[in-house]
Amino acid sequence: MSNRALLEVIALDAEDAVAAQAGGADRLELVTDMAADGLTPSLAAFEEIRAAVAIPLRVMLRVADGFAAGDIGVLVEKARTMRGAGADEFVLGFLDQDGHVDLVAVERLVAALNGCSWTFHRAIDRAADRDVLRKHLADFPGLDTYLTAGSPNGVDAGLETLLAEAEHSDLPGYEPQIMVGGGLRLDHLPRLRAAGIGAFHIGGAARPGGWSGPVGEAAVREWRDALDG
Repeated sequence: MSNRALLEVIALDAEDAVAAQAGGADRLELVTDMAADGLTPSLAAFEEIRAAVAIPLRVMLRVADGFAAGDIGVLVEKARTMRGAGADEFVLGFLDQDGHVDLVAVERLVAALNGCSWTFHRAIDRAADRDVLRKHLADFPGLDTYLTAGSPNGVDAGLETLLAEAEHSDLPGYEPQIMVGGGLRLDHLPRLRAAGIGAFHIGGAARPGGWSGPVGEAAVREWRDALDG
């Protein structure tokens, strides 16, 4: 069985997607509006990216900044539209005003996904209780990944939490893979890999010119080589 780590890269458009794939990305997270930390892309953007690359795509389902679900009806409609266009992997995650997982919103949206694989994103890093959140989501179909930095303040602050959670993969709620992202740097990789963590997510680190510029193939390749090395 392959020991290759999964590298996921944020893509805003087809240019990003092609560069990320060429650099060795295994999967893309598709979003728009990074000023709001990533919202659902347009249908046209999804279709253009899907036509441009062969690697898997995870489509963000989020309509407003923050971690509240907002209009769940709009989210469900967006999910159905993307499904109809061929999207089969997604990213979502919502909290209520007390910092607990919004089970009503998640249940309605996951029902619309009809068994598709999905990631619960960094809302977990803002949760009142990470362990309780995981247990509440343990039986939801399709959940195979948590995107997390271990802390709302990034991997530097959350590293020990990530390492501890990696030891609990046999416990209820901890079966989905940990995908580390949010202030992730190359120098974090040795400890994370040694702990058995095998999935990593980069956004700004893939863009030499920052968010105003495109994904750089060489920047992605640097991460691919570090993970493979």
